Amino acid sequence: MWVAVAAGVVIIPSPFGWLLFGAELSDAGQALGRIIGFMLPSLVLACWPGLGTEKRSAVRALLAFSLLSAFYLIYLGIGSRLIGPLLWPAAALHAVLTIILFRVWLNMTQRTEVTGPDPLRRSCSPDGR
Repeated sequence: MWVAVAAGVVIIPSPFGWLLFGAELSDAGQALGRIIGFMLPSLVLACWPGLGTEKRSAVRALLAFSLLSAFYLIYLGIGSRLIGPLLWPAAALHAVLTIILFRVWLNMTQRTEVTGPDPLRRSCSPDGR
């Protein structure tokens, strides 16, 4: 359900703004709404059970959000009239964060493959599995 809501906010944010606030969104409001739409699937990735250890899930979620935000901010800078003084620094920051988070995620994935799952990590299920 959250993925469908996020897709709707990214594709057409104006109806969501009207349903929530009773008013149309400005162009800047629509752009910000789309970035919020990128956050929802990232939160789903971070919280979804069984996708890996908690640290990997959090890094994966931050990586997804930062990657989508970087691409969208670059798209706005190239293809729209919504260019404020912090647009390019924000796009660059998200691009750098994406690279850093990808390297962290890659190191965590390789370390898990070599050493196996953390033996000290306990399961959340009542039966201990």
